[in-house]
Amino acid sequence: MLFSLHKKSLITFYFSILRPCFVLSQANMSSGIEDAGKFSVAYVTVPTVEVARSMGHGLVKNKLAACVNVIPQITSIYEWDDQIKEDSEALLMIKTRTSEVDRLIEFVRTKHPYTVCEVISLPIQNGNPPYLKWIGESVPVKDYTSNV
Repeated sequence: MLFSLHKKSLITFYFSILRPCFVLSQANMSSGIEDAGKFSVAYVTVPTVEVARSMGHGLVKNKLAACVNVIPQITSIYEWDDQIKEDSEALLMIKTRTSEVDRLIEFVRTKHPYTVCEVISLPIQNGNPPYLKWIGESVPVKDYTSNV
């Protein structure tokens, strides 16, 4: 009886504590955790798909983004000039290096038709390692000290 109780306790301990820790550590090792924060996703809203496509092409061409997804037909509800507004827009989902986000923002601000444009970014904490590697290859590290 003591052996079976002890065996049950070991099995319970394994499945409730050890196995989840092992699975989590394996997932972290294989999913790009070493690149946490090195890459970012930025979101930009624009008035039309045509503006989104033009901006997306410019971002990729200028090596500020590895990929830009254009998501058409979103609805934005917001307050502007003390009024609640509702507009149809397109959304750009931009994958880039975190170190290039400031340059990306400046590029968007110079090309965007809005007076105050939305550009927000979030660090990518985890992802498919080959995809993260591709972002890194597509958006090279810039050396800004060589111009000084």
